[in-house]
Amino acid sequence: MQEFSLKHRLFQSSLGPWLRLMRFDRPIGLLLLLWPTAWALVAAAGGWPSWKNVAIFVTGVVVMRSAGCVINDYFDRDIDPLVSRTQTRPLASGEIQPSHALALFIGLMIVALGLVMMTNRLTMALACVGALLATTYPLFKRITHFPQLVLGLAFAWSIPMAFAAEAGHVPAVAWWWVWINVLWVLVYDTEYAMADRPDDLKVGVKSTAIALGRWDRVGIGLCMALMVLSLVGVGASMMPSVIWFVSVLVVMGLFIAQLIRISSREPAACFNAFLSNHWVGLVIFIGLLLHHLL
Repeated sequence: MQEFSLKHRLFQSSLGPWLRLMRFDRPIGLLLLLWPTAWALVAAAGGWPSWKNVAIFVTGVVVMRSAGCVINDYFDRDIDPLVSRTQTRPLASGEIQPSHALALFIGLMIVALGLVMMTNRLTMALACVGALLATTYPLFKRITHFPQLVLGLAFAWSIPMAFAAEAGHVPAVAWWWVWINVLWVLVYDTEYAMADRPDDLKVGVKSTAIALGRWDRVGIGLCMALMVLSLVGVGASMMPSVIWFVSVLVVMGLFIAQLIRISSREPAACFNAFLSNHWVGLVIFIGLLLHHLL
Protein backbone atom coordinates (compact mmCIF):
# COMPACT_ATOMS: atom_id res chain seq x y z
CA MET A 1 0.00 0.00 0.00
CA GLN A 2 2.85 2.36 0.86
CA GLU A 3 4.57 1.51 -2.44
CA PHE A 4 1.36 2.30 -4.36
CA SER A 5 1.02 5.63 -2.53
CA LEU A 6 4.62 6.57 -3.36
CA LYS A 7 4.10 5.67 -7.02
CA HIS A 8 0.86 7.65 -7.11
CA ARG A 9 2.54 10.74 -5.63
CA LEU A 10 5.43 10.43 -8.09
CA PHE A 11 3.15 10.39 -11.14
CA GLN A 12 1.08 13.22 -9.71
CA SER A 13 4.17 15.38 -9.12
CA SER A 14 5.72 17.84 -11.59
CA LEU A 15 7.75 14.91 -12.97
CA GLY A 16 4.57 12.96 -13.68
CA PRO A 17 3.94 14.17 -17.26
CA TRP A 18 7.56 13.47 -18.21
CA LEU A 19 7.44 9.99 -16.70
CA ARG A 20 4.18 9.29 -18.52
CA LEU A 21 5.65 10.62 -21.76
CA MET A 22 8.40 8.01 -21.40
CA ARG A 23 5.71 5.40 -20.44
CA PHE A 24 7.15 4.60 -17.02
CA ASP A 25 3.54 4.12 -15.97
CA ARG A 26 3.27 1.29 -18.54
CA PRO A 27 6.30 -1.02 -18.06
CA ILE A 28 5.07 -3.71 -20.47
CA GLY A 29 7.01 -2.12 -23.34
CA LEU A 30 10.23 -2.31 -21.31
CA LEU A 31 9.73 -6.03 -20.75
CA LEU A 32 8.93 -6.75 -24.40
CA LEU A 33 12.17 -5.03 -25.42
CA LEU A 34 14.21 -6.42 -22.52
CA TRP A 35 13.53 -10.12 -23.09
CA PRO A 36 14.94 -10.37 -26.65
CA THR A 37 18.00 -8.42 -25.51
CA ALA A 38 18.45 -10.87 -22.64
CA TRP A 39 18.02 -13.84 -25.01
CA ALA A 40 20.80 -12.53 -27.22
CA LEU A 41 23.20 -11.80 -24.35
CA VAL A 42 22.77 -15.31 -22.92
CA ALA A 43 23.00 -16.99 -26.34
CA ALA A 44 26.10 -14.99 -27.28
CA ALA A 45 27.82 -15.75 -23.98
CA GLY A 46 26.78 -19.40 -23.89
CA GLY A 47 25.61 -18.72 -20.33
CA TRP A 48 25.60 -15.67 -18.12
CA PRO A 49 27.03 -12.63 -20.00
CA SER A 50 29.49 -10.11 -18.61
CA TRP A 51 28.09 -7.80 -15.96
CA LYS A 52 29.35 -4.83 -17.95
CA ASN A 53 27.21 -5.75 -20.95
CA VAL A 54 24.25 -6.58 -18.71
CA ALA A 55 24.44 -3.07 -17.22
CA ILE A 56 24.92 -1.38 -20.61
CA PHE A 57 22.09 -3.20 -22.36
CA VAL A 58 19.56 -3.08 -19.53
CA THR A 59 20.15 0.66 -19.20
CA GLY A 60 20.03 0.94 -22.99
CA VAL A 61 16.66 -0.80 -23.11
CA VAL A 62 15.23 1.72 -20.63
CA VAL A 63 16.72 4.69 -22.49
CA MET A 64 15.79 3.59 -26.01
CA ARG A 65 12.29 2.48 -25.08
CA SER A 66 11.77 5.89 -23.44
CA ALA A 67 13.15 7.66 -26.51
CA GLY A 68 10.92 5.62 -28.79
CA CYS A 69 7.82 6.55 -26.78
CA VAL A 70 8.75 10.24 -26.80
CA ILE A 71 9.32 10.43 -30.56
CA ASN A 72 6.16 8.36 -31.18
CA ASP A 73 4.07 10.85 -29.21
CA TYR A 74 5.83 13.76 -30.91
CA PHE A 75 4.86 12.47 -34.36
CA ASP A 76 1.35 11.49 -33.16
CA ARG A 77 0.61 14.73 -31.30
CA ASP A 78 -2.14 15.64 -33.79
CA ILE A 79 -3.64 12.13 -33.85
CA ASP A 80 -3.63 11.22 -30.15
CA PRO A 81 -6.23 13.85 -29.12
CA LEU A 82 -8.72 12.12 -31.46
CA VAL A 83 -8.33 8.69 -29.84
CA SER A 84 -9.95 8.02 -26.47
CA ARG A 85 -7.10 5.81 -25.21
CA THR A 86 -4.36 8.33 -26.06
CA GLN A 87 -5.99 11.73 -25.58
CA THR A 88 -4.60 12.03 -22.04
CA ARG A 89 -0.98 11.60 -23.15
CA PRO A 90 1.14 14.61 -22.09
CA LEU A 91 1.62 16.00 -25.61
CA ALA A 92 -1.97 15.38 -26.65
CA SER A 93 -3.31 17.07 -23.52
CA GLY A 94 -0.90 20.01 -23.71
CA GLU A 95 0.93 19.21 -20.46
CA ILE A 96 4.24 19.20 -22.35
CA GLN A 97 5.17 21.33 -25.34
CA PRO A 98 6.33 19.56 -28.53
CA SER A 99 9.69 21.41 -28.52
CA HIS A 100 10.35 20.25 -24.95
CA ALA A 101 9.53 16.65 -25.88
CA LEU A 102 11.89 16.85 -28.84
CA ALA A 103 14.64 18.15 -26.55
CA LEU A 104 14.04 15.19 -24.22
CA PHE A 105 14.29 12.78 -27.15
CA ILE A 106 17.62 14.29 -28.21
CA GLY A 107 18.88 14.06 -24.64
CA LEU A 108 17.91 10.39 -24.39
CA MET A 109 19.64 9.63 -27.69
CA ILE A 110 22.81 11.31 -26.39
CA VAL A 111 22.66 9.07 -23.31
CA ALA A 112 22.20 6.03 -25.60
CA LEU A 113 25.24 7.14 -27.62
CA GLY A 114 27.29 7.32 -24.44
CA LEU A 115 26.24 3.79 -23.52
CA VAL A 116 27.08 2.26 -26.89
CA MET A 117 30.48 3.98 -26.92
CA MET A 118 31.40 1.71 -24.00
CA THR A 119 31.18 -1.33 -26.30
CA ASN A 120 33.04 -1.86 -29.60
CA ARG A 121 33.00 -0.50 -33.15
CA LEU A 122 30.74 -3.18 -34.57
CA THR A 123 28.13 -2.57 -31.87
CA MET A 124 28.35 1.18 -32.48
CA ALA A 125 27.83 0.69 -36.23
CA LEU A 126 24.78 -1.49 -35.59
CA ALA A 127 23.46 1.07 -33.10
CA CYS A 128 23.20 3.64 -35.90
CA VAL A 129 20.74 1.40 -37.73
CA GLY A 130 18.85 0.78 -34.49
CA ALA A 131 18.55 4.51 -33.84
CA LEU A 132 17.16 5.07 -37.35
CA LEU A 133 14.56 2.32 -36.89
CA ALA A 134 13.47 3.64 -33.48
CA THR A 135 13.16 7.20 -34.78
CA THR A 136 11.25 6.48 -37.99
CA TYR A 137 8.93 3.67 -36.87
CA PRO A 138 6.04 5.99 -35.88
CA LEU A 139 5.89 7.34 -39.45
CA PHE A 140 5.23 3.96 -41.04
CA LYS A 141 1.71 3.66 -39.64
CA ARG A 142 0.83 6.48 -42.04
CA ILE A 143 2.21 4.84 -45.18
CA THR A 144 1.83 1.07 -44.78
CA HIS A 145 -0.56 -1.41 -43.21
CA PHE A 146 2.44 -3.32 -41.85
CA PRO A 147 4.19 -0.90 -39.46
CA GLN A 148 4.46 -3.88 -37.10
CA LEU A 149 7.23 -5.23 -39.34
CA VAL A 150 9.26 -2.07 -38.77
CA LEU A 151 8.54 -2.19 -35.05
CA GLY A 152 9.66 -5.83 -35.08
CA LEU A 153 12.99 -4.87 -36.63
CA ALA A 154 13.37 -1.96 -34.20
CA PHE A 155 12.73 -4.21 -31.19
CA ALA A 156 14.87 -7.02 -32.60
CA TRP A 157 17.85 -4.85 -33.45
CA SER A 158 19.20 -5.16 -29.92
CA ILE A 159 19.87 -8.83 -30.75
CA PRO A 160 22.75 -8.38 -33.26
CA MET A 161 24.01 -5.52 -31.07
CA ALA A 162 24.13 -7.81 -28.03
CA PHE A 163 25.95 -10.53 -30.00
CA ALA A 164 28.44 -7.95 -31.30
CA ALA A 165 29.11 -6.62 -27.79
CA GLU A 166 29.34 -9.99 -26.05
CA ALA A 167 30.90 -12.20 -28.75
CA GLY A 168 32.68 -9.61 -30.92
CA HIS A 169 30.83 -10.67 -34.06
CA VAL A 170 27.32 -11.41 -35.32
CA PRO A 171 26.92 -15.11 -36.21
CA ALA A 172 24.18 -16.49 -38.42
CA VAL A 173 22.17 -17.67 -35.40
CA ALA A 174 21.76 -14.03 -34.29
CA TRP A 175 19.67 -13.35 -37.40
CA TRP A 176 17.60 -16.44 -36.62
CA TRP A 177 16.78 -14.83 -33.28
CA VAL A 178 15.93 -11.58 -35.08
CA TRP A 179 13.45 -13.54 -37.24
CA ILE A 180 11.91 -15.10 -34.11
CA ASN A 181 11.52 -11.73 -32.46
CA VAL A 182 9.97 -10.11 -35.53
CA LEU A 183 7.37 -12.90 -35.59
CA TRP A 184 6.71 -12.32 -31.90
CA VAL A 185 6.21 -8.58 -32.42
CA LEU A 186 3.78 -9.32 -35.25
CA VAL A 187 1.83 -11.48 -32.78
CA TYR A 188 1.57 -9.10 -29.87
CA ASP A 189 1.38 -5.82 -31.76
CA THR A 190 -1.41 -7.14 -33.98
CA GLU A 191 -3.27 -8.07 -30.79
CA TYR A 192 -2.63 -4.51 -29.60
CA ALA A 193 -3.85 -3.16 -32.95
CA MET A 194 -7.02 -5.27 -32.70
CA ALA A 195 -7.83 -3.42 -29.48
CA ASP A 196 -7.24 -0.07 -31.23
CA ARG A 197 -8.86 -0.93 -34.56
CA PRO A 198 -12.05 1.18 -34.19
CA ASP A 199 -10.07 4.31 -33.31
CA ASP A 200 -7.39 3.62 -35.94
CA LEU A 201 -10.05 3.36 -38.63
CA LYS A 202 -11.57 6.62 -37.45
CA VAL A 203 -8.31 8.62 -37.66
CA GLY A 204 -6.84 6.84 -40.69
CA VAL A 205 -3.94 5.04 -38.98
CA LYS A 206 -2.86 1.78 -40.66
CA SER A 207 -2.09 -1.55 -38.97
CA THR A 208 -1.87 -5.28 -39.58
CA ALA A 209 -5.19 -5.72 -37.76
CA ILE A 210 -6.89 -3.49 -40.32
CA ALA A 211 -5.08 -5.11 -43.26
CA LEU A 212 -5.98 -8.65 -42.15
CA GLY A 213 -9.59 -7.80 -41.31
CA ARG A 214 -11.55 -10.96 -40.52
CA TRP A 215 -8.35 -12.98 -41.02
CA ASP A 216 -6.65 -11.27 -38.07
CA ARG A 217 -6.81 -14.30 -35.77
CA VAL A 218 -5.60 -16.58 -38.56
CA GLY A 219 -2.65 -14.26 -39.22
CA ILE A 220 -1.73 -14.15 -35.54
CA GLY A 221 -2.03 -17.93 -35.28
CA LEU A 222 0.21 -18.38 -38.32
CA CYS A 223 2.89 -16.11 -36.82
CA MET A 224 2.64 -18.02 -33.54
CA ALA A 225 3.07 -21.34 -35.34
CA LEU A 226 6.07 -20.05 -37.30
CA MET A 227 7.65 -18.73 -34.11
CA VAL A 228 7.19 -22.03 -32.27
CA LEU A 229 8.62 -23.96 -35.24
CA SER A 230 11.57 -21.55 -35.34
CA LEU A 231 12.20 -22.07 -31.62
CA VAL A 232 12.13 -25.83 -32.22
CA GLY A 233 14.58 -25.35 -35.09
CA VAL A 234 16.97 -23.36 -32.91
CA GLY A 235 16.77 -26.06 -30.27
CA ALA A 236 17.32 -28.91 -32.72
CA SER A 237 20.42 -27.28 -34.22
CA MET A 238 21.92 -25.46 -31.23
CA MET A 239 20.29 -26.60 -27.97
CA PRO A 240 19.04 -30.20 -28.20
CA SER A 241 18.01 -30.45 -24.54
CA VAL A 242 14.86 -31.39 -22.65
CA ILE A 243 14.92 -28.07 -20.79
CA TRP A 244 14.69 -26.06 -23.98
CA PHE A 245 11.91 -28.11 -25.54
CA VAL A 246 9.88 -27.94 -22.33
CA SER A 247 10.14 -24.15 -22.47
CA VAL A 248 8.94 -24.21 -26.10
CA LEU A 249 5.94 -26.33 -25.05
CA VAL A 250 5.10 -23.74 -22.38
CA VAL A 251 5.32 -20.97 -25.01
CA MET A 252 2.94 -22.95 -27.23
CA GLY A 253 0.50 -23.23 -24.31
CA LEU A 254 0.69 -19.49 -23.67
CA PHE A 255 -0.02 -18.80 -27.34
CA ILE A 256 -3.05 -21.12 -27.34
CA ALA A 257 -4.39 -19.24 -24.31
CA GLN A 258 -3.94 -15.95 -26.20
CA LEU A 259 -5.82 -17.27 -29.23
CA ILE A 260 -8.71 -18.30 -26.99
CA ARG A 261 -8.66 -14.87 -25.35
CA ILE A 262 -8.83 -12.92 -28.64
CA SER A 263 -11.46 -15.20 -30.20
CA SER A 264 -14.21 -12.67 -29.39
CA ARG A 265 -12.16 -9.74 -30.78
CA GLU A 266 -13.34 -7.76 -27.75
CA PRO A 267 -10.87 -4.83 -27.34
CA ALA A 268 -10.18 -5.38 -23.63
CA ALA A 269 -9.54 -9.09 -24.22
CA CYS A 270 -7.17 -8.34 -27.11
CA PHE A 271 -5.30 -5.82 -24.96
CA ASN A 272 -4.98 -8.34 -22.12
CA ALA A 273 -3.63 -10.90 -24.59
CA PHE A 274 -1.04 -8.34 -25.65
CA LEU A 275 -0.05 -7.73 -22.01
CA SER A 276 0.39 -11.46 -21.34
CA ASN A 277 3.23 -11.69 -23.86
CA HIS A 278 5.82 -10.77 -21.27
CA TRP A 279 5.39 -14.34 -19.96
CA VAL A 280 6.40 -15.66 -23.39
CA GLY A 281 9.64 -13.66 -23.29
CA LEU A 282 10.36 -14.76 -19.72
CA VAL A 283 9.83 -18.46 -20.49
CA ILE A 284 12.18 -18.32 -23.48
CA PHE A 285 14.79 -16.54 -21.34
CA ILE A 286 14.53 -19.14 -18.56
CA GLY A 287 14.80 -21.99 -21.08
CA LEU A 288 17.90 -20.45 -22.67
CA LEU A 289 19.61 -19.68 -19.38
CA LEU A 290 18.92 -23.07 -17.79
CA HIS A 291 20.07 -24.89 -20.92
CA HIS A 292 23.42 -23.08 -20.95
CA LEU A 293 23.98 -23.23 -17.20
CA LEU A 294 22.98 -26.88 -16.71
